[in-house]
Amino acid sequence: MLEKHVEEVPDAAYDIIEYSDRPTTIVYDNPLGIAKNLIPEDNSIGIRLTDDDFCIRLIQRLRKPLVSTSANISGMTPPLSFSEIDPIILNGVDYVVNLHRDKISSRPSVIIKLKNNGEVKIIRK
Repeated sequence: MLEKHVEEVPDAAYDIIEYSDRPTTIVYDNPLGIAKNLIPEDNSIGIRLTDDDFCIRLIQRLRKPLVSTSANISGMTPPLSFSEIDPIILNGVDYVVNLHRDKISSRPSVIIKLKNNGEVKIIRK
């Protein structure tokens, strides 16, 4: 599905995906088939491949990628568990899946921008 939504997947992306030991979002150039309101001025898209069984089954069933945002307001500390998510976030979404409410995440995801010209930028370690 990744190749369907990105014009060119840099070779480094496959290694990052395979060897990353924590959730990693890769920002790619030139998204394809993505709603225009999700694409910033630099014509890029951040994509994270999941290993969560529920998300995998949902994506397979929908046959489409899921769009989400962080579970925190920009600039605020990311929540480590469901109970730490700000009620403003929870009340601002259409639906909350009653799953993994006690799961604790120790670190936020890594974000890496891979440009088609070979440039690599670590946005968040």
